[in-house]
Amino acid sequence: MTDRVFINDVAARDGFQIEARWIETADKIAFIDRLSATGLAKIEATSFTSPKAIPNLADAAEVMQGITRTPNIDYVALIPNIKGVERAIAVSTDELNFVMSASDSHGRANLRMTADESLARFADMVAAANGASVTLNASISTAFGCPFEGPVAAERVLEIVACIADLGISGVTLCDTTGVANPLQVAALCEAVRERHPALNLTLHPHNTRGMGLANALAAWQVGVRHFDAALGGLGGCPYAPGASGNICTEDLVHMFECMGVTTGVDLDGLIAVSETLPELIGHDVPGQVVKAGKADRRYPLPASLA
Repeated sequence: MTDRVFINDVAARDGFQIEARWIETADKIAFIDRLSATGLAKIEATSFTSPKAIPNLADAAEVMQGITRTPNIDYVALIPNIKGVERAIAVSTDELNFVMSASDSHGRANLRMTADESLARFADMVAAANGASVTLNASISTAFGCPFEGPVAAERVLEIVACIADLGISGVTLCDTTGVANPLQVAALCEAVRERHPALNLTLHPHNTRGMGLANALAAWQVGVRHFDAALGGLGGCPYAPGASGNICTEDLVHMFECMGVTTGVDLDGLIAVSETLPELIGHDVPGQVVKAGKADRRYPLPASLA
C-alpha cells in the first residue's frame, strides 16, 4: 500500500437530516458506535442547529454525549452560529464545522445570510471557540455551482478561502452541494487552494447527483487532496438545495482507494456490514454499489454446465 487518505463519514448528520423517518436517539448512537469500529478518521455525528430548521437533529447534545469515543477518531458537528458553538463545546465535540455558501442565493435560502455576512459571523464564532480544545473547519457550500445562480466563479471561492484562512480556521471543505462539478473543475479549484494555502487542511465534499462523485474524488486526489467527506450508503442531500441527492458513498470510496493501493485505515468489510443495516434503520434502500455487488475480488462459481 502507498499513500494515505482520511475519510470523514457524514451519514449521521448529512444523511439523517433529510430522512422522512425520525431515527431514535439510541439508534443514532448505536449507528455511530458501529461506524467508530471501522477505523474512519472522522465522523460527523450531528449538527447543533435550530430544531425548527432541522427537526431530525434535535437530539444533537444527547447523541454527542451518548456515543462511545474511540481514540484517533474526531467526532465532528456542523455549526451554524455562536449558540451552536457553545452547545457543541459543552458536550466535548472534537471539531466544529462551520458552514456557509459561496453563492449568496443559496446562503439566503440555507442560512438567511450572504457569503460576506457568513464570514462576519465566522469571526464571532471563532472568538466564541477561543480557549476551547476544539479544531475549527469551514465548509463552503455551492463551491462548484449553485442551483439558483448557476456557476460560481473560482476566484470568488478563493477569496472566501483566503478570508477563512485569515480568521485562523485550520481547515476548509469545498462542497459540491448539488453535484454539478466535473473532474477538471474539481482538480483546478483544489490545486489552486492548495497552492495558495498550503497550511490549510483541505477536504473535498462531493455529491453523486449526476454520477460524477467518485470521478471528482479521484481528480482531487490526483492533485494532492487527502481528506474526503462521504456518507455510508450514499445518504444525504441539502434540504435547501433543489435536486441535491446523496453524497458519495463511503464504502464505495474506500473500495476505490483500496483497489488503487491507497491506504484508508478503514476496515472495508466492517463498513459494508454497517451499510447493510441502513435500509432497516431508515426504511428504504440506499444507492451504494459495493454493498450490493460485493468487492472487486468477489468470485462466483462456474455455471454447472462448465463445472
